Formats: sequence, structure tokens, C-alpha cells
Amino acid sequence: MKRYGKLLSALAITAVMSSLFVGCGNKSTGESQEASNKKDGKPTISVVLKAVNSDYWKIVQAGEKDAGKELGVDVQVLGPNDETDIAGQTSLMEDQIVKKVSVLVVAPSQPSAALATFDKADAAKIPVILIDTDAKWDKKKAFVGTGNLAGGQLGGKYLAEKAGKGSEVVIIRGALGDATHDERVNGAKQELEAAGVKVVEIQPANSDRNKAMSVMENLLQTHPNVKGVFCSNDEMALGALRALKQANKTNVAVIGFDGSPDAMKSIKAGELTASVAQSPYNIGKLGVETAVKAAKGENVDKRVDTGTKMITKENVDQAQAELDKILKK
Repeated sequence: MKRYGKLLSALAITAVMSSLFVGCGNKSTGESQEASNKKDGKPTISVVLKAVNSDYWKIVQAGEKDAGKELGVDVQVLGPNDETDIAGQTSLMEDQIVKKVSVLVVAPSQPSAALATFDKADAAKIPVILIDTDAKWDKKKAFVGTGNLAGGQLGGKYLAEKAGKGSEVVIIRGALGDATHDERVNGAKQELEAAGVKVVEIQPANSDRNKAMSVMENLLQTHPNVKGVFCSNDEMALGALRALKQANKTNVAVIGFDGSPDAMKSIKAGELTASVAQSPYNIGKLGVETAVKAAKGENVDKRVDTGTKMITKENVDQAQAELDKILKK
């Protein structure tokens, strides 16, 4: 796994208002980019993510980078350091609208809060592609991402099998108001309750590993007999796992969501039970490919489902090899 750290750190963007330029273009101001793109006729794609400094978003960026290189277009990737920084993400989106980019690709942290900004993009005749998290906005060109409800159901069903009928489980989720985490939690809860498993509490940890550890410690005080934990991303699952290990509760099943490198390492070590794996690489790559089609005025599919699967100890080696191949490109 050491090679993952090297590869991922090469992709990391740690400044709050940081960006990554890929494709044919060189780093420049938004204004000079616009002039350059008008001259050479190539579209500029701006991607605004929820955050840029976690494994998940780094892999999304890898997909975007490869799509930019393959298609010969400029792709600028931006995002705040924290998924809860709604104002920061809004500011980044509005900056790209002012720069008159060809297409705006967004993974909205809080879709309802982003609608007014999407309307501004539409008024400026800038097509909007949503990735990772959908929004109830009719003017989007497309949504590219995971069926999060179905993914949550997949994870909930697996956890129910591990925990057993009549057992108590808890759910640790991402930021309140984040539609992605809403759907994952709702899907898991549906399957758990259908299997006769008691969901005794749901608490947010804002997709943060340390916060999830603290939340899990508190949950154990109230619910010492829990037999399972569903977390709506891997960062929180690993934080919850740390709290359980410190409490000597090694028989509690913990399910994460994303299929991140750290999660796969933990699964391989026999610690994390499983993770519902998305394809963040494909979310990034297909998001940019869809954006380029939109920039050229071509028809695009309104919804592109990038799929999910369970990663367990039985198939983690294969999943890890696939990810390694992606990151070595």
C-alpha cells in the first residue's frame, strides 16, 4: 500500500482554493485560459468537487485527468478542503461562471443550496453536468454517478446478514442535507429493517474519520450491544472501526462505502468487514467525457450510472489490483 500513498499524494490538492490543470493547457489565469480556448477552439471544462483532499476525490481527479489527456481538452479541478464548506464551493462555482468556461461539472455538497448558482450558469449559457451527487434541477445536461440508494441497499443487506435478525446496529452518515448520504442511509435502513435488524440510532460525522471515531465512542456508551455499523463512506467506517478496536469490540461488523485504498487495506487485514465500492475513477472520467460532448453540442445521456459492488475479504485482492492499475496510468 505504500505505493498508493505515493500515487495519491501526487494527485493531492491541499490548498482551500487549489486547482489541477490537465489535458493540453498550461497553468494560467482564468482570463488567459478563456482567450486561449477561443483561439484554439478547444473547450475548457471546470470541475468543482465537494473536496479535494481525500482518497475518494483524488481517484475522481485521476479519472478526470485521464479523460482530459485522451480528449485533448483543458480540465480544471477545484474544491474546498472540507465537504461541509458549502460557501467555499459556491464561491468556486461562481468564479468559473464569471470566467465563462465551456462546461461546468459539479459534485454539489448540498444540492438545494447550489440551485441558484446552477441558474446563474444556465443564464450565462454554460451547460452544467452533475457528478457523484444529483440535484433536483431540470436544466442539468446530465448526472454521472452511483445509484446511491441501490448501493445503500446492497450494504444494508450485507450488514443484516453479518449482524443477524433481532440485533442492534447504528448508522454513521455524512453531512446532513447531503443527498448522496441521504440516499445511502435510506437504502441501508430499508434493507436492515426488512431483515428484522434494529437501527437504534443514526448520527452524522461529516465524512471525517476522527469525528466518526468520536461519534462511535459516544454511541457505544448509549448502545453497548451493537452488532453492526453502517457508514455512508469509508473515512467514517475507518474512524468507527478505530473506536471499536479501542473498546475491544472486535466482533462488530462494520460496512463502509466507496472502496477506498485505505478501506481495502483494512479489509485485507481482516479489520473492516466490507465496503460498497463505487467507481470514483469512472465518475471523474465519464463526467469529463460527458462534458466534452455537451460542449460540442452533442446529445448526452441524462443519467450515467457508474455502478456499485461489495468489496469483501474474498475479492479485495482483485479490487486492489484494479485500482493500482488505474493509479499507475
